[in-house]
Amino acid sequence: MENKALKVWTGDSQSGILEHQERQYVFGYCPDVTEGISLTMPVRLQGWVQPTLHPIFQMNLPEGALLDAVRRTISKIIGDDDLSILLATGGNQVGKNRYTLLSEESLQHSEKPEKLDELLTYPNTHELFQELLDRYALRSGISGVQPKVMLDATKRGTLVSSGYIVKTWGNDFPELAANEFFCMTAAKKAGLTVSDFHLSENGGLFIMRRFDQTDDGTPLGFEDMCSLHGLGTEQKYRGTYERIAKRLKDFVSPEYLASAREQFFATLVLSSLVRNGDAHLKNFGLLFSSPGAPIKMAPVFDIVTTAAYINKDIPALSIAGTKKWWPRKMLESFAVSHLSLRAPDTDQIINRVANAVMETRSLIPEYISSHPEFTAVGEAMMEIWANSVKEMCPTQAYSLSDLS
Repeated sequence: MENKALKVWTGDSQSGILEHQERQYVFGYCPDVTEGISLTMPVRLQGWVQPTLHPIFQMNLPEGALLDAVRRTISKIIGDDDLSILLATGGNQVGKNRYTLLSEESLQHSEKPEKLDELLTYPNTHELFQELLDRYALRSGISGVQPKVMLDATKRGTLVSSGYIVKTWGNDFPELAANEFFCMTAAKKAGLTVSDFHLSENGGLFIMRRFDQTDDGTPLGFEDMCSLHGLGTEQKYRGTYERIAKRLKDFVSPEYLASAREQFFATLVLSSLVRNGDAHLKNFGLLFSSPGAPIKMAPVFDIVTTAAYINKDIPALSIAGTKKWWPRKMLESFAVSHLSLRAPDTDQIINRVANAVMETRSLIPEYISSHPEFTAVGEAMMEIWANSVKEMCPTQAYSLSDLS
């Protein structure tokens, strides 16, 4: 890449300059800037210098299929290093930060939105996703190895568009869209904060509304726990749930801390019950609108039953030094010791999440009957969920059919 520097924008205002020089990355704020680009990088005169790309800039670098698509498109034109990828995807990132060439004086805005109903009913979702990937790969600054793109779409009967994340799946993880749909349904039934989500009619696409934007499309600040720990994307499995609890206390506004702690604990319980072994540092984050505005926990996202594909999968991070599916007493102890939750509250949360998992489980057979291709994954999920609930809540009153 010839140009080794980029403008960094926060919202519609230029924040500073990011450069790669002499084997190090340097970010400097512009004069008179008041809004920082990261909760861990406040505005200051001195530049922020690192040997690797700063975590806040790494946060949204594409991974997996999306990264491959971006590199195929840009490598012969501007290169395929980190700054080139930031430049290519920099106009549409999760959160408030955007990236342009030094010569650009404003941000480019999005094109005509898609129609959500057409995405959900398109008969050949493999073909559709390839078209979306070709069209939006260079407008999708989002992490994760699951194939996904970001786009704007309108709902039926309206002219109002919203931002959406569209996901599909590869051969290694068949029927992952339906898997995520049922896991997120359990999260919603458990009372966790979730963004609107949909499953396409043929099960090929999982579509979720972006939670890092207001209803009018104004971007909100978002920072994942990898960035808040000062770690790069490749280190997303390096951490503990105790450290996430500490980051909640460090950054979440006092008026939202109790609810953040409850949501975090409920998410851990849910991940344990559905055997989601991918609840790593990048799958928890914080939301905020502007400097000095309240900071709260972001809605729940990216929950899947990984054990349906990886036999005897284990948690992404540890509790009390162990990576295993923790017994109820260990989770309760964690909640009391590290999240300041009362024992009666932890008991209520665990039972509520378990009930939501079993209620959602009862919906899977009907889906299997109309989507037989989901049979193997769906039946595996049902068995995994029933066994984990039985272990976590042995005294809970579920019928034999529920646990069979």
